[in-house]
Amino acid sequence: MNAVADTEAGRRLAGFLDNPVVGMLPWIVFSVLVGPGRFEFAVAISLAIALVVVVVDRLRRPGTSVKIIEVSDVVFFAALAIVGLFASAGTLRWLETYSGELSNFALVTIAFGSIAVRVPFTVQYARERVDRSLWHTRGFMHTNYVITAVWGLAFLVAAVAGLIGDLVLRQPDNIWTNWVVQIGAIIVALRFTEWYPPVVRERIHGGRPSRGGPTSVGALFVPFAGYLVPVGIVVLAFGSGPTWLGIALIVLGALLVRAFKLDENGDRTAEPRRDAE
Repeated sequence: MNAVADTEAGRRLAGFLDNPVVGMLPWIVFSVLVGPGRFEFAVAISLAIALVVVVVDRLRRPGTSVKIIEVSDVVFFAALAIVGLFASAGTLRWLETYSGELSNFALVTIAFGSIAVRVPFTVQYARERVDRSLWHTRGFMHTNYVITAVWGLAFLVAAVAGLIGDLVLRQPDNIWTNWVVQIGAIIVALRFTEWYPPVVRERIHGGRPSRGGPTSVGALFVPFAGYLVPVGIVVLAFGSGPTWLGIALIVLGALLVRAFKLDENGDRTAEPRRDAE
């Protein structure tokens, strides 16, 4: 295990496994997969992912405490699997329709519940990536409170979008409420998790985010801007909106990504000239 960890691939894998998104992966997969006729399949895949995450984490860090989100993963999806085995046809139909929202609201509860008890669930992952001397500093804890809250809000958006599709539109497979909005919220939360810690470090050391730099607001939304392009393609391919909307999303996404990238590159190329002066 140590030999693997010393390789570049091993370090990349370790960095990925130490990211809180790993603990949320079963929930993300479930909310995307579940729907009419797909409940058992979605539960089985999500439970398998949850178990693999726990086993891999135990093998990597024997003797360490199990993370809040990992325990929640296994308990929630094991409970859904048991319910699904004995559920009547009517209950199964209800689960196929609403279990996606149920899982999202469960994550909202976990996120804000962990904040309420002063142990934001992301802190258990963050402690594996920083020196122990930083664990109780104000900046470290503040960062984890904020990131955990953003994840809670992202899953709240996903849950509300799902409810709108199920209860208001009566379309459990609506492409906008079941996929586009929910995946978009997750993309923003994922990017924020990477973007925010360097922002806090800059503030602590008295710096300011450089225009177009990696900690600028524009850099935060680059992945979301890129997401608009495939959404536009989906609109055109599946007719889930007017043609002009699909074209507009593709053009807007491409222009925003290009603008953010040019701004960042321009800011970087300007730095050597300022140093030379």
